[in-house]
Amino acid sequence: MSQFAINVLFVGASFALYIGIAIWAKAGSTKDFYVAGGGVHPITNGMAIGADWMSAASFISMAGLIAAGGYSNSTFLMGWTGGYVLLAMLLAPYLRKFGKFTVPEFIGDRFYSRTARMVAVICLIVASVTYVIGQMAGAGVAFSRFLEVDATTGLIIAAVVVFFYSVLGGMKGITYTQVAQYIVLIIAYTIPAVFISLELTDNPIPALGLFSDHNASGEPLLAKLNEVVTALGFNEYTAMVDNKLNMVLFTLSLMIGTAGLPHVIIRFFTVPKVADARWSAGWALVFIGLLYLTAPAVASMARLNLATTIYPDMAGQVENYEDAAANPIAYADRPEWIRTWEETGLITFEDKNNDGNIQMYNGSADFSGRGWEGNELEVSNDILVLANPEIANLPGWVVGLIAAGGLAAALSTAAGLLLAISSAISHDLIKGAINPRITEKGELRAARISMSVAIVVATYLGANPPGFAAQVVALAFGIAAASLFPALMMGIFSKRVNNKGAIAGMLSGLIFTLIYIFVYKGWFFIPGTNNLPDDAANWVLGISPLSIGAVGAIINFAVAFLVANATEEPPQEIQDLVESVRYPKGAGTAVDH
Repeated sequence: MSQFAINVLFVGASFALYIGIAIWAKAGSTKDFYVAGGGVHPITNGMAIGADWMSAASFISMAGLIAAGGYSNSTFLMGWTGGYVLLAMLLAPYLRKFGKFTVPEFIGDRFYSRTARMVAVICLIVASVTYVIGQMAGAGVAFSRFLEVDATTGLIIAAVVVFFYSVLGGMKGITYTQVAQYIVLIIAYTIPAVFISLELTDNPIPALGLFSDHNASGEPLLAKLNEVVTALGFNEYTAMVDNKLNMVLFTLSLMIGTAGLPHVIIRFFTVPKVADARWSAGWALVFIGLLYLTAPAVASMARLNLATTIYPDMAGQVENYEDAAANPIAYADRPEWIRTWEETGLITFEDKNNDGNIQMYNGSADFSGRGWEGNELEVSNDILVLANPEIANLPGWVVGLIAAGGLAAALSTAAGLLLAISSAISHDLIKGAINPRITEKGELRAARISMSVAIVVATYLGANPPGFAAQVVALAFGIAAASLFPALMMGIFSKRVNNKGAIAGMLSGLIFTLIYIFVYKGWFFIPGTNNLPDDAANWVLGISPLSIGAVGAIINFAVAFLVANATEEPPQEIQDLVESVRYPKGAGTAVDH
């Protein structure tokens, strides 16, 4: 059986399962559509949260970024994992106690303002749309390789699949679909990692293999990787970063952005009790940890495999790395996996010195004395995990499995985000502000229409994303960190912050963060509209657009407290409400006001 047929079999079977679940769990009411009826078991919910959380950025792109940047990009791991702990401890049980369907609804009621609710809707939509761009782009990458189509066609196929099981099933269908997707993606991520760890280190546990000896050379794997990458002009893989301020702010931005993401928060409204919300958080952390503990090993091994594929002399014991770096493989002898990925445009080769060989090294390094100028092989960070089984010559069924897993990761999070967007539009905007008397049937129709429109917009923007999948997702986290997280924290833990303070804070954080991002990434992410080049030399105080969300959050908090203290206190009943929410001793079902 050909590799293409194997891929189609695995991907087709998984998609049939997802759509079948959506039909079985079709939402019949707004409560089913928004919170899956409020009766999801904590373990089931934890698994669904894991799939919702581990997006294309986690599955496809995060390991690629760590592979490319080494220790400096471990901030993705630290920020996302730490942020989830923050969410589980500081927000999830209290929001579940409040008993609402959506984050904007909580903000609107807590700050006793329809305007605050509408500002929260805007913040949610901006953050979620930015996030879903990365998911759709990641799905397009996976489809383009494994179904052997161009990236745009892959993106359209992904959009059609998401449309069927999200629009039809709502939260009820998405929950049980995401349970299936978690099982698919975790098996798809760990099985190739185990194979590769055994091949390189004889250790079947990738996280331990990372600190084991490399078989071919006998050296510790990370030491071997450091020697290889420095021989090619790159910084040491384990080297400390120079700009620690940017690293701290980036980690903080990811952490508090995680705690402010509405598509994850809404998951805690789907369980019966506050205690179940806590258990859901604990189970989700277990399920997330299985992948996140494996990711650094996958990244490191992929980087080493790629380098030694291009420079075979570097694989074993090496006395002279300069000689090994002068003996790459010929382009005509490139392995089959490079040929297939070249068809997608995600690997490109330019023979700059016309010698017929592949030179892959740090393009900024001075290698002109060796007979060439400029790096000749460009490999997208988004493909390393997907290509890893092929690089390591693993069986065809493993390649098919990771294809299904990569798509499951992208589509599961896309579905959760699209649900958050549709509920904000139908429940908070239409029912909350435009037409409070809308019938349940009309609201459900509005939710499905708004989700359909969101899919179209996300697909269009996903065709030209402003960066790699994980980078685009990091921008979304920054937006959520600067706008929603402070409002949620102040709404739960501060009696003094009033409606005026919350509105001023959210708008200040959102506007500041968006302007900073657009200056470097292009206005509304339109290519070519940026005002300054997106590099460290042009960043203010060395703070990248990916890190600015932490600064936006500080501005949000400061403005909110200043405005609140300069104006009247919240009504006494609101202060009493805040007091009651702090003690989550049980809660009723999520209610529709």
